[in-house]
Amino acid sequence: MLIEADGGSRGNPGPAGYGAVVKDAATGAVLAERKAYVGIATNNVAEYSGLIAGLAAAAELGASTVDVRMDSKLVVEQMSGRWKVKHPSMQPLNAEAKELASRFSRVRYEWIPRAENSHADGLANEAMDAGADSGRATAPAEAPKIVKQDRNSPVGWTGATGTPTKLLLVRHGQTAMSVEKRYSGRGDVPLTEHGKQQAAAAAKRLGSMEGLVVDGEAAPIIASPLIRTQQTAQAIADALGGRVETHPGLIETDFGDWEGLTFKEAMDRDPEFQSAWLSDTSIAAPGGESFDGVHRRVRKARDELIARYGGRTLVVVSHVTPIKALLRMGLDAGPSLLFRLHLDLASLSIVEFYPDGNASVRLVNDISHLS
Repeated sequence: MLIEADGGSRGNPGPAGYGAVVKDAATGAVLAERKAYVGIATNNVAEYSGLIAGLAAAAELGASTVDVRMDSKLVVEQMSGRWKVKHPSMQPLNAEAKELASRFSRVRYEWIPRAENSHADGLANEAMDAGADSGRATAPAEAPKIVKQDRNSPVGWTGATGTPTKLLLVRHGQTAMSVEKRYSGRGDVPLTEHGKQQAAAAAKRLGSMEGLVVDGEAAPIIASPLIRTQQTAQAIADALGGRVETHPGLIETDFGDWEGLTFKEAMDRDPEFQSAWLSDTSIAAPGGESFDGVHRRVRKARDELIARYGGRTLVVVSHVTPIKALLRMGLDAGPSLLFRLHLDLASLSIVEFYPDGNASVRLVNDISHLS
């Protein structure tokens, strides 16, 4: 198959979007199109995002070999291994693209003039236009002032500079489906009474933390739109004196036909498919969403939050997979982290993202407030 991909930014950094098209290499027939607004980002980030979307689409279509054509000399040369990836913000994107590319028997990269990449370029511009029309294409947050790092702190050793955006990641409390260990994705189930107690305990914990209320103003509290996260977030908002905002990018994985089933029930129903799903994050559950798709969605949500609240502390109330995705970004880790990291109900994790592209994971799965 043939992949044509592009990305653009109106401001560099500025409102950005990507486009990708997958074609039959023999006939030129269009097999898939992908486009999305990615928030405030650079051209290079948008171009890599387009490549990642194109590779994922080709994988979903079952391609074994692909030819990638882009008008980004940087992306083509870095993916071909001829140029080093020096900028920290590019390294995770390059690693994700290489991981996707490794699933094909052959991938070849070719630079083409922009005029020959008009299909993907048009999709990218449509994505940027859609972002502007929806009011999301806001100006980048004012660049945080660079502060001197504590040489004894973990971040000091990384060389990260600037004021980070700190995300306090809270998983929602218990639901009836979590008690029975059922796939709980888009199903809108409320907290149990015990889940409400867990949410109250998490809220009390955050209410005692410094820096979440400054001059009488509570830190922004952003939650998935589902009721279990909204209830957990509202308990935190009540403790801090704040209000809950909703971001659709923080919603849980769509488990499709497996929604509501236990692991065993899903395995009995689709044994070969579920085994493949557990070993390949590009494979979606039947009628659902792949973990790679979740990762791209959450990365876009993160970028939008940083663009709006850069340099501040935020409370993010979400689900297992989106929280793991954010921690994975902070650790610059591969997709295997999804299967090796455990997150308890109502747990607290902390990750910081720096304006220079560095990140620091400060806490993972703390449930001391529940004991």
